[in-house]
Amino acid sequence: MKVRRVGDTALLVETGDLATAHRMDAALRSVPLPGVVDVVPGERTVLVVADRSADLGGLAARLPRLRLADDVVSDAEPLEIPVVYDGEDLDEVASLTGLSREEVVRRHSAGSYTVAYLGFSPGFGYLSGLDPALHVARRASPRKAVPAGSVAMAGPYAAVYPSRSPGGWRLLGHSRLPLWDVSRDPPSLLRPGTRVRFVPEERS
Repeated sequence: MKVRRVGDTALLVETGDLATAHRMDAALRSVPLPGVVDVVPGERTVLVVADRSADLGGLAARLPRLRLADDVVSDAEPLEIPVVYDGEDLDEVASLTGLSREEVVRRHSAGSYTVAYLGFSPGFGYLSGLDPALHVARRASPRKAVPAGSVAMAGPYAAVYPSRSPGGWRLLGHSRLPLWDVSRDPPSLLRPGTRVRFVPEERS
């Protein structure tokens, strides 16, 4: 585990893998260290943001010695995200994977997903657990505007676009569940470690 300084008020902990990043995130949130104001887990890193009065040197020395839980799997029921599988890229994904359209839907909705980390835009969760048979590259040309609620995938990850934005992920369908709402506390339904299930529903 390496700790690197990032600017004047942050440290980047290189954990080496996603599981350790989740465990460190959980440890820092359960017993906050003095001066720490935010914790941002990534795929193999954790960004620890401190206030300007914090002793970054002392904090950097403490981070590798944190006691991490053996397992941070949540006991909570998975968040169910209803999906109408009518995405623009569904047929192309079927062609790229050699599967039928129906089999793509079956495999995608049968998966057990976990939010690996948030990024790209507020509330955008990178969901691990996608069936390897569905791993396909992003589109060669990103769309200028992907509608909010679009259910998508790229490489080893699945996702739901929480707001309208550009994007190059493959669109499989859409969901009416609002994942990002600034009037909610917290605004995002997803956070690292949240378990997710996609539930097919008929087009209304």
